[in-house]
Amino acid sequence: MKPSGNKRATVIIPARFQSTRFPGKPLVEIEGKPLIYHCVRSVTPSDWIREVVVATDDPRIKSAVEQFGGKAVLTAEGARTGTDRLAEVVEKMEGDVFVNLQGDEILLQPNFLDPLIEDFMNNPALRMATYKKEITGPEDLNNPNIVKVVTDQEGDALYFSRAPIPFLRDKKPSQPFPPKTYYRHFGIYIYRKKLLQEFSRWPESSLERIEKLEQLRAMEHGVRIRVKETPYDSLRIDVPEDLNKIKLSIKRPHG
Repeated sequence: MKPSGNKRATVIIPARFQSTRFPGKPLVEIEGKPLIYHCVRSVTPSDWIREVVVATDDPRIKSAVEQFGGKAVLTAEGARTGTDRLAEVVEKMEGDVFVNLQGDEILLQPNFLDPLIEDFMNNPALRMATYKKEITGPEDLNNPNIVKVVTDQEGDALYFSRAPIPFLRDKKPSQPFPPKTYYRHFGIYIYRKKLLQEFSRWPESSLERIEKLEQLRAMEHGVRIRVKETPYDSLRIDVPEDLNKIKLSIKRPHG
C-alpha cells in the first residue's frame, strides 16, 4: 500500500561553502561532477519522498544544483547548524515530516531512506529519529569524524560522541572488541516540523558546544531520538583526505 500525500517526507540537504575542515566541499569534483550532485542523486525517488531540496547560503552551490536539474533554495548566512538551516527552509514548505541528509553524505543503497521514513510515519509519538550501523573495525572506532551512539532497550539514543563509547573496562589491548558493541551514527535525521521550529529557538547547549554535535541540543531538551539500525552504508567526506577513498569506491546506482 502506497503512503498517502500527508505521509510523505521532504528531503532537505543543507550545504554550505565555508566548511572549516574543507572549504568549498560541496563543489569539489568527483568523476566530473560536484559532490552535491552525487549526494542528491543518491536519494532514490520513492513513494515515501515528496521531493529533494538543497538548502544553501551560497549562490555558487545553488547554481551548481540547478545546472544538473536539482532544486535549491538560498538561506540566510550564519545558521549555526544544518538543522537550524532546515528550520528556516521548512517555514515556507508544505508537509509535516522532513529528512536532513548531510551535503557530504552519499547513500550507497537504493531506497536507503525508506525504512526510516516508514517507521517514523507509523509511530506518531516520535519527534526525531536517525540511523546507526555496527562498527566492526578499530579505524572507524577511533576516528573522531565518525560519531558513535549508544541506545537504550527501546532503541532510543542515550548519548552521541566522537569518542569510542561505551568504554570496555575489562578489555585487554590485544583482544578484539566483541560484536554488537559499537555503532556509528549517520548524519541523517528525520523530524516533525514543530520540533524543527522549536530547535531553532533553543540556544546552543553545553554538550553540543563540547562535542560539536547538534543532536545533543535536542537531547538536552528532553527530545527522544529513535535510532534505527541499518545494514547498509554511505560514503562521507569530512576532510580532503577522504576524497581518495571516495574516488575508489563511489557507486552511482541511480544514474
